[in-house]
Amino acid sequence: MSEEKIFADGIRFQEPGPNAPTFVRGKISVKIDDFIQFLQNNVKNGWVNLDIKKSKKGTLYLELNTWQKGDKNKTQKVENGQDDEGYEQNSSENTEIQIEELPF
Repeated sequence: MSEEKIFADGIRFQEPGPNAPTFVRGKISVKIDDFIQFLQNNVKNGWVNLDIKKSKKGTLYLELNTWQKGDKNKTQKVENGQDDEGYEQNSSENTEIQIEELPF
């Protein structure tokens, strides 16, 4: 049984344009009133977690991450290397970006 997707209202992520420098990974657009309402409706412990995903058609979108500790269904998928839709997860290790590494 799959959970209903909750798309992030008021915020969009787009891949960079063809003339963007190589260090630009994408852009985010925020419609303030809609996004504030979305955040207020979905806050848990002071946080709202969003996942950047790619649809089967190749477009990027933001989805509310509803994972909770003890969610065995999602934990099993993660252990098998799949995301919510059965796509393979990126196998590269997650790395933290340090402030000193930012180009601005």
